[in-house]
Amino acid sequence: MRKAIVVVDMQNDFIDGALGTREAQEMLPHMVDKLTAARAEGTALIFTMDTHGADYLTTQEGKKLPVEHCIRGTAGWEIAPALHPFVREATAVIEKPAFGAMTLPAALADYDEIELVGLCTDICVISNALLVKAFYPEKPVSVDASCCAGVTPESHANALAAMRMCQVEVR
Repeated sequence: MRKAIVVVDMQNDFIDGALGTREAQEMLPHMVDKLTAARAEGTALIFTMDTHGADYLTTQEGKKLPVEHCIRGTAGWEIAPALHPFVREATAVIEKPAFGAMTLPAALADYDEIELVGLCTDICVISNALLVKAFYPEKPVSVDASCCAGVTPESHANALAAMRMCQVEVR
């Protein structure tokens, strides 16, 4: 069985930048351990990157969340330095202008099992998990809760419950 781990939006702005949280900062060492083990097992890694332009505040998302973040080329847009060794070995790095990565299902076509980790559980992780599950209803899709963090602990828990209801296994 070929497995892929999708590492969702592990960017500086979501860890300790404009939209960072203590939970995201505390989760990062768990992520490093997980990806180290995955690399040793030969698991494919696919990263997504929330990517906005200078016009972010004029977009629909920017009007509803008026906090500039993940603007292409800024330090906040970059993936956390602790994950750079894994990004260099990644099968793909997918930039996405919105919550879900529309090209992600095609990047996962050759994998039998798909796991998602990253930020934020309640926005981009859930969006991509449900997108992948809808596209591949017979493939096992899971989320490692210990390698995710939400906007708040409560919204993190709510997102995990919603994913369980949609047959995404929560580990």
